[in-house]
Amino acid sequence: MGVFTFTDEYTSSIPPARLFKALIVDSHNLIPKLMPLAVKSIEIIEGDGGAGSIRQINFGEGSQVKCIKNRIDEIDLEKFSYKYSLIEADGKMDKLEKITYDVKFEPTADGGSKNKMSSTYYTKGDVVLSEEEIKEGKEKALAVYKVVENYLLQNPDAYA
Repeated sequence: MGVFTFTDEYTSSIPPARLFKALIVDSHNLIPKLMPLAVKSIEIIEGDGGAGSIRQINFGEGSQVKCIKNRIDEIDLEKFSYKYSLIEADGKMDKLEKITYDVKFEPTADGGSKNKMSSTYYTKGDVVLSEEEIKEGKEKALAVYKVVENYLLQNPDAYA
């Protein structure tokens, strides 16, 4: 098994508490509302939404993947940190055991936030992931992030 870790950092003018509430805590309601063609629904299929819970994300028609399942490993509402693992994705797990994500939202001096994400890919056997595969995953995550950020900018009272 190979293990590959990648890190990214984004800054936003949105405070960490608002971003965390929108992107993490209430994502099952907000993201399908903002991106209905891409994300049909996000359901908690096991647990209460806390650590150990399983969330299933159902994608819209035309998506290469119909659904994925994430396990919430840790969630800290006070420190704005979230750890989860992609444990199932129809047709996409042939090369991977799992992917773990570690997300942290930190305040900046200007009232915004610095958002750090670390992704660790656990591949099966001697599989090596291509740069293109990694880039595709990053771009999809960043697209969701930007949609939510724009929504919060246009709706200053949302998740305040």
